[in-house]
Amino acid sequence: MKIIDLSLPIDEKAFEVHKVAIERVTHKKGIEKFNRVIMGKTLFGKFKYLLGERILKKEDLPDEEFLSLEIVHSPVHIGTHLDYSFHYGSKSEGRASKTADEIPLEYCYQDGVKLGLTHKKPNEIIKADDIESALKKINYQLKPLDIVLLCTGADKLYGSPKYFSDYPGIDISAIDYLLDKGIKIFGVDTMGIDRPYRFMLKEFLEKKDPKVLYPAHFYGRKREFIHIERLANLEKLPPSGFKVICFPVRIKDTGAAWARVVAIL
Repeated sequence: MKIIDLSLPIDEKAFEVHKVAIERVTHKKGIEKFNRVIMGKTLFGKFKYLLGERILKKEDLPDEEFLSLEIVHSPVHIGTHLDYSFHYGSKSEGRASKTADEIPLEYCYQDGVKLGLTHKKPNEIIKADDIESALKKINYQLKPLDIVLLCTGADKLYGSPKYFSDYPGIDISAIDYLLDKGIKIFGVDTMGIDRPYRFMLKEFLEKKDPKVLYPAHFYGRKREFIHIERLANLEKLPPSGFKVICFPVRIKDTGAAWARVVAIL
């Protein structure tokens, strides 16, 4: 058995559009934080802390170290994650949209299929014909619940501004094609399923046509689907013959959730 990591990290040092911060409390500083938090629970304790009294000293601990602590401040759309219908709109298929903690877990451990689409250029869209052609090349017929991974190679741009501007989008026809085959989850190695916003916004300002803005995402209001964004290392996978595991972190009432997505060969 071989496990291949298909995930990108949450990294405060990488270029991101949204702010990401990780507060890192070291082993040494953890002692002081412990005293401040515990003693700060009462007014009398706060007063004693300000006067320099401590209930725990470094000499009381092995190696004079406490426990480290990292506090992550990040949108749920940073790092590899699953999007569900609440992200797309308040309703999907005429019903209240579902949140990421409602994603059926049985969808998240299924046979995987990798489709090669590295020929698609930035601002181009992946259509149903592209999906069908990619399937013919690997001689594979989709079956219900397959997790389909679209390999564009855009993950190699992660960490730079180009990661947000140089990748193809997904056409509604491609989404329909996958859903009609019984696919519940598909994934991309791009930062989103729509074309980069610089192209969409430019067209919107020129044409004043709202249909050019996030059509793939907004299509989730008409047909319910789940997709994975920010995958990586898809080039390491064979076309088929592997399992994908993409269980989302259980966060209450969000439109997306982080996941450590892996392939098992």
